[in-house]
This record gives sequence, structure tokens and C-alpha cells, in this order.
Amino acid sequence: MDITEIRRDNLRKWVAENGTPPKERSLFSQLKANGSFGERVARRLEAEYRMGDGYLDRPPGPITPEVYERELVAGAMKVFGVSKDDASHTQIMKVRLRVQAGMTGFQVEPEFYEGDTMGVPTDWIVKERFEQGALIAIVVKGESMEPALYEGDVIVINTADKALVDGAVYVVNYEGEAVVKRMTRDAGQWWLSSDNADQRKYHRKICKGAECIVIGKVVRKESTHI
Repeated sequence: MDITEIRRDNLRKWVAENGTPPKERSLFSQLKANGSFGERVARRLEAEYRMGDGYLDRPPGPITPEVYERELVAGAMKVFGVSKDDASHTQIMKVRLRVQAGMTGFQVEPEFYEGDTMGVPTDWIVKERFEQGALIAIVVKGESMEPALYEGDVIVINTADKALVDGAVYVVNYEGEAVVKRMTRDAGQWWLSSDNADQRKYHRKICKGAECIVIGKVVRKESTHI
């Protein structure tokens, strides 16, 4: 199924649940049946009718979020979580982060692959007093945080916690790039530090102002490295 058919199928589902807006009847009918259904049209419809960012591009399958949603930052893409039948575990959806330099908001898009959610004990969420809708999971890229975090590890981010703590690990919008770094305090300044021993390659960088915006604190990891 190509992206056009996926969009049409999702539009049919949305119309079946919500009805066709009167002023858009002819457009919606055309898009459901034939004609162009490009990126610009898809994003406009999602925004105008509050479908959720990326809704029309979601492939068919059981991963479609359906239980709760939370808009973390006004104007940014909503973050979705999924809940499965096992009440002892909560499924945190794995996402890819998209950020822009100098912008406090961020967007997410689902990571569509096997194991697209990370199950965490529900008791842990309750014990730590986390807000379920503020938790997202991402896959670690690169080697800068080895040996604490390896490429392919999955980490859970509490986007509701941006208070800096010396030695804690955060996901940060650094000059328009989402990076995972350990925050350290030195000489009255906050620094983004890497755990990798090769400090010439992964040297620390100062964190201040609009070039360094905290997305959230890393609160859990899933790793196959022993």
C-alpha cells in the first residue's frame, strides 16, 4: 500500500468516525476516491480538523494510538501513548524527535518498526509520580554516551521534568539537533557532556540561551548491553 492509499484509507476511517464537514464535502469525497493527495494537503487537513499530526500517514496495524494524547507544547505535534490489555505494564510509544534551532517546541513522529513501543511497569510510573502522557521513548543514536548508553538503546524521557540536576542525563535541542547528554555544572555554567572517553571527538559544550533548550530528563533505559 503506497502513501496515497494509506492517506485515503485513514481519511475514510476519520470520516466514518467524525462525519464529513459540510464545507469540505466535495474535497473529502474526491480525496477518498481519487486525485492527488500530497503532503501539503495531508498536513493541512490534519491541522484544520485536529486529527493529530501524522494521523493520515499512519500505516494500517495495531500500533495506532487510541487511549490518550497530550500536546506537550502549544503549537507542537501531539504526543500519543498506547495502552495494551496488560495493566501491569504501560506502553510508551517510541518516536523520532524533530526540533528547530531556537524553538522551545518540538515535534514527534512514530518509529514504525518491530517493537514500536517500550513497556514499563505501571507501578514504576505511579511510584515516581510521572504523568503518563509526558513520557516518550526514543532510540539512542551515535556513540557519544557510551558506556552509559549505546546506539540502539531505548530511553524514556520525562518531558515534564526540565529542571537541571548536576550529573543527570537529558535530551536537549542543541542548535536545532536533538542530542542526549549528561548535564554538568562547572564555573557557574551548565555544560553538555558526553560519557565517551574520547573527549577530543566528544568535547563538552556550554548550555545557555536559545541554542540549548531542554526537552526532558532521561528517566529509564532499555539496553541489550551488559
